[in-house]
Amino acid sequence: MKESNHTKVPIRVLHVLGSVQLGGAESRVMDLYRHMDRSRIQFDFLLHTKETGYFEQEIKELGGRIFNVPRFKLYNYFSYRKAVKDFFREHHEFQIVQGHITSTAAIYLPVAKRVGVPVTIAHARSAGVDKGAKGKLTRFLRRNLSKKADYLFTCSELAGISVFGKKAVAEGETVFIPNAIDCQAFDFDEEKRKKIRTELGLDNKYIIGHVGRFHYAKNHEYLLRVFAALCKKAKEQKLETELSLILLGEGGGMKAARELARELGVQDQVHFLGNKGNVYDYYQAMDYFIYPSRYEGLPGTVVEAQTSGLKCLMSDSICREVVVTDLVDTMSIVENPDKWAEHVLDTMNYDRYGRLAEMQQAGFDVVSQAEKMTKFYETGKWE
Repeated sequence: MKESNHTKVPIRVLHVLGSVQLGGAESRVMDLYRHMDRSRIQFDFLLHTKETGYFEQEIKELGGRIFNVPRFKLYNYFSYRKAVKDFFREHHEFQIVQGHITSTAAIYLPVAKRVGVPVTIAHARSAGVDKGAKGKLTRFLRRNLSKKADYLFTCSELAGISVFGKKAVAEGETVFIPNAIDCQAFDFDEEKRKKIRTELGLDNKYIIGHVGRFHYAKNHEYLLRVFAALCKKAKEQKLETELSLILLGEGGGMKAARELARELGVQDQVHFLGNKGNVYDYYQAMDYFIYPSRYEGLPGTVVEAQTSGLKCLMSDSICREVVVTDLVDTMSIVENPDKWAEHVLDTMNYDRYGRLAEMQQAGFDVVSQAEKMTKFYETGKWE
């Protein structure tokens, strides 16, 4: 990459994603996009769907373009590869292609390189795969990915090992890029806390919170069992404040989660809120954050929760890079949910205040990351 002349057209970076719905990777890319100097760097998006996504209108308003290829399925390998090849043969304006869909990056990144894209990046954002045949196929497809991209980005060591292999991480072939957020937006705000709690009708409740799509990785069934155990123990201990659980997110597992809440007898205390564009306001309303994921890359949600000053209990299978403050405790999901409930009860009284400065100093603020990424896109050097 050559040093950019700021008077010329911006460097165009093509981000390859599944969609631009309200998800973790998508939110992190959009946070970065909003803070980039778009006279120097402009983002475009290649998506594996034709459905209109949550961020689509905003992308267009920021000057970005959206392109589409078919969703990859094993039986359409050749037609998928042809669609990717046809796309890059038609579009020669991208100086950089950054692939966040690593399951097929070993297909589309080499194609992009062969038709003239100067720089290709594979970006590992998850430390696990789906269960069953789909997960096995993912591992097979990306087995040599570390050799098929110019740069290997990873949001954590565990994600790097999962996607690129132990050797690539051990030999320093990967670049750690924190999942940065707009920290200022998540700083604790008492007025927002009161407003959201009133809107939810939960003014006098102790609110347990979770943010994440309803997917196998997020382990909502375990979370609901922890909450049910917590309610039972709180009743036994005659806790004065009633408990509520708010769940932000959508996904295929929502129906099963609703059914389990009914089975556990806590359906009246569990609130399914769906996706929220102002998710930062809902962190203010929470009192405690529980995150029992089976696997993650580096969960931006735990970064967001800490920034807002929330006490957090998360799975010990999640990467340690996300533990920035003393607010985070970890526990194994192999443990009985009762153990998690007991820990929450023991630690639920704490001084709530924002941790903005700590998170910024740890490199999780998107404002400073936008400056670093701009320099990287222009020079190929990460500082």
